[in-house]
Amino acid sequence: MSTDRRVAPLNRLLATLPRRDSQRLLAACEAVTLKFGEILCEPDERIGHVYFPTDSFVSLMIPVDATSSLEVGLVGNEGMVGSPLILGVNVSPLRALVQGAGPAWRMTAAAFARELGRCPALRRTLNRYLQVQMHQLAQTAACTRYHVVEARLARWLLMTQDRAHMDGFHVTHEFLAYMLGVRRVGVTKAANALQKRKLIHYHRGEVMILDRAGMEAASCACYRLDRQSYESAFAAA
Repeated sequence: MSTDRRVAPLNRLLATLPRRDSQRLLAACEAVTLKFGEILCEPDERIGHVYFPTDSFVSLMIPVDATSSLEVGLVGNEGMVGSPLILGVNVSPLRALVQGAGPAWRMTAAAFARELGRCPALRRTLNRYLQVQMHQLAQTAACTRYHVVEARLARWLLMTQDRAHMDGFHVTHEFLAYMLGVRRVGVTKAANALQKRKLIHYHRGEVMILDRAGMEAASCACYRLDRQSYESAFAAA
C-alpha cells in the first residue's frame, strides 16, 4: 500500500454527508493506493483502520477451512471496510482482500470512533450501510446454496464491473473458482456458456462485458435485489 495525497474522489457513503462533516472526516483520513492481493484485515485480528474505497474494491471472505475461503461480500466506492467498528466491535470475522487496485481513504480505528461519536449524520449513514450489508450477506448465502454457477458468475461479474467502473477487467478462472467456492471446471463451463451467448469475451484472464442487459438477464435475481437494498436504504439520505 502506498500513500498518495493527490487522490480526491469521495465514495458514495461520504458523499451523503453534509459538507462540513465530510470535510472534517476527510481531514482525519489519509489517501492511499490499495494494491491487488493486499490483505487489509484478517479474521479474529484487531481492526486497525477503516477504508473508504473511491476507485478500488475489496472482497470480504469467510475462511471455510485451512486452505479455502468463500467470498461473502464485495466493497467498492459504495461502502466501507471495517464495518464492525460501527457497532463498537474491534475484531473482524472476515478477511478483507483487495481485488481491484486503486485509491481509497484510510482512517485509524481510534479516529473513526471519535468521528462516529461526534457526528450524528455519519452514524445515521453508516447504520443504513450496516442494514445493506446484512441484507447482502444473507442474499449471498441464499445465492450460494440455491443458484447455478452460471447465474452466480454473471452476478459476480456485474458486481465487479460496477466497482471497477469499466467494462473490462482481469480475473482468472482459478480466482473465480476461489471467490465462488466451486471447482475450476465449473467456472470454465459457466464462462464458456456466457461467452457463447456473446455476453462476455474472455481470454487469458481478461474479461470484457459485451452485453450489460444480457448479463443482467443471465444473472440470478440476487444482483437486482442487492442494488435495490442499497438504493432503498439511501433514498431518503
